[in-house]
Amino acid sequence: MKIVIVGYDKMFSNLILGTLDSKNKIVGVFRHERVAIHPWLLFFKDIFAPGKDLSFIKSFKLKEIKARSVNSKEFQKAVLKLNPDIILVGSWSEKFKKPVINLPKIGTINCHPSLLPAYRGPNPYMRVIMNEEKETGITFHLMDENLDTGPILLQKKIDIVQGFNGDTGETLKNKCCVLAREGIKELLCSMEDEIIVPVNQNAKDASYYPQISEKDILIDFTKTSAQINALVRALTPWQPAYIPHKNAFLQVGKIKFFENKTKFHTDRYKPGLVLKKNNKALWILTGDDKIAKIQGLKLFGRLGHIFTPLYLQFFVKSGDICR
Repeated sequence: MKIVIVGYDKMFSNLILGTLDSKNKIVGVFRHERVAIHPWLLFFKDIFAPGKDLSFIKSFKLKEIKARSVNSKEFQKAVLKLNPDIILVGSWSEKFKKPVINLPKIGTINCHPSLLPAYRGPNPYMRVIMNEEKETGITFHLMDENLDTGPILLQKKIDIVQGFNGDTGETLKNKCCVLAREGIKELLCSMEDEIIVPVNQNAKDASYYPQISEKDILIDFTKTSAQINALVRALTPWQPAYIPHKNAFLQVGKIKFFENKTKFHTDRYKPGLVLKKNNKALWILTGDDKIAKIQGLKLFGRLGHIFTPLYLQFFVKSGDICR
């Protein structure tokens, strides 16, 4: 079969590798930089600072589609000329319109890094860790005009390592991308040997999570130490978590949890209480009566790294409540 692959980063490269493993022919690829960066800027970037996706494409001597959008006339014209059986999508920011979805002879297939219909949306790597799920996976599904709602062709599961030294958003992404390589090889080989019947998603089991918001990255110390740790791991390494303190926000570098050997019984000792502090760290009480030691703090703002020591020394006091 002839395949066009559209995508970004590790999911893109692993879908290319899996397609090559299946012995099918990649007739064209479309990288996300074509959409995200102005053509003139991309021209110079490709010469002086080529990205990983371009280097990967060149290493396999793949034909690159040049267009400004998957929904553009240039892209549609290029795909029609290539006459693919399948368009394969892995990590993409644009919503595909129906004329593009219908271009290939067999269909347009998306690889979504969750077990659909659960965790539709753009950040399943983070969300499944934040919600302390025990497993996730990848789903290959036919694309329709909505997001992550099309009939399922193949799913593969993977365990999520939870706990204080568990998976981060990055390690889980890496696992899912490697799994995608295995999955697309399996799917493409199966499509040549047998008839695959797409299975409609059950809307009753569906969940959708939008982009991570400012509210999502704030630590709520009324939650347990496990929940707080899951949030920090989920955001790593793309986005730091923050501690709210009065009218300021402190970026979290490292966080460790300790048993609270002193049992507090007064109303003064509430979750979020700053038990101890110095110019480099805070010790804060959590909702399950653990102590969070937080280091690598940085005051939010352009000059935050300069003013952080002063802020910790003069504005944060033992007895403050972070909420």
